[in-house]
Amino acid sequence: MRRSTAAPAALLTILALLSVAAAPVAAGNPEAQSEAGNEHQRIVAYWTAERVADAKPRDFERGANGAFNAARVNPSKGKPGTGGGTGAVTGASWTMGTTVVQKTGKVLFTMGGSQYVCSGSAVDDTRTGYSLILTAGHCAYDEAAGAFATNWMYVPSFDTAPTFTCANSTYGCWTASALVVHSGYSTAGSFNTQATVHDFAIATVGPGGKDGSTQLDSLGSFGIGYPAISTGAKVHAFGYPAAGRYQGNDLTYCAGNTFNDVLNGNATWGIACNMTGGSSGGPWLGAFSETTGVGTLTSLNSYGYGGLSNMYGPKFNGKTQAVVQAANGATTSNVIVP
Repeated sequence: MRRSTAAPAALLTILALLSVAAAPVAAGNPEAQSEAGNEHQRIVAYWTAERVADAKPRDFERGANGAFNAARVNPSKGKPGTGGGTGAVTGASWTMGTTVVQKTGKVLFTMGGSQYVCSGSAVDDTRTGYSLILTAGHCAYDEAAGAFATNWMYVPSFDTAPTFTCANSTYGCWTASALVVHSGYSTAGSFNTQATVHDFAIATVGPGGKDGSTQLDSLGSFGIGYPAISTGAKVHAFGYPAAGRYQGNDLTYCAGNTFNDVLNGNATWGIACNMTGGSSGGPWLGAFSETTGVGTLTSLNSYGYGGLSNMYGPKFNGKTQAVVQAANGATTSNVIVP
């Protein structure tokens, strides 16, 4: 896959060091390939029906006191937020083709001994044998405990066969061999303003699918911009909301114009959207064509406010690019990008 944005020389130097530290698995190393395959099967087996049923959304909502709290409480009943513009869609089932469905999916992971569910999407990468998945930072890293998630598994095209039983899903499952976040997220200490600005993560996945040998981006992936939009630009946001009136099985979307979150120092984007818990990590696409399903990743579902039907997400920038580039070199080691 191609990416057109060039990284500064200093950034490339840092990323080169990270790539070396990631200890890549050689294509001709049968022992390493066997270990990776065993870990993939271990994660797939971990997700029993009981654990899947126990998984809950890991989402954050800001209250009137300015503090963020876990677990959103049915914001679909809140009053509409500002922004959106004429013709805004604030939460509807996606029915316009399978291109977006194939490139997006649901995520399961373990954090702090509990099971969680989020959303994610495939990202363009530059190598063979590994693929990249974009999700929220809080769907990959425990900002309070300072630890990466474990048992991280992704199911694309969940809408067409809503099951985490890999053999019964449309294309199968992919598991993370490495998770990558920015230090701005890992050092936040809690889900706060610093965390919201850096709330993005990339999972590196090896071969997966029903036969364990398929590369994820063969199903398609999205390009990503740093940034790709400005204030007032129209975006389409996608995810699998699972709280309130949503059941978590249907790919849902919002479409509207971006605005700055003035209560967060204009540091993050907002759109009018009533998607609920479970949609975290789902992609925001700029310059999106509803006909072809092609667009550029510009942000993702990150957090909301109690009583407002808005969704907010980080502004992709050079730090996001550094995370993507590091993930593009990671294989079996989690990475925190400085």
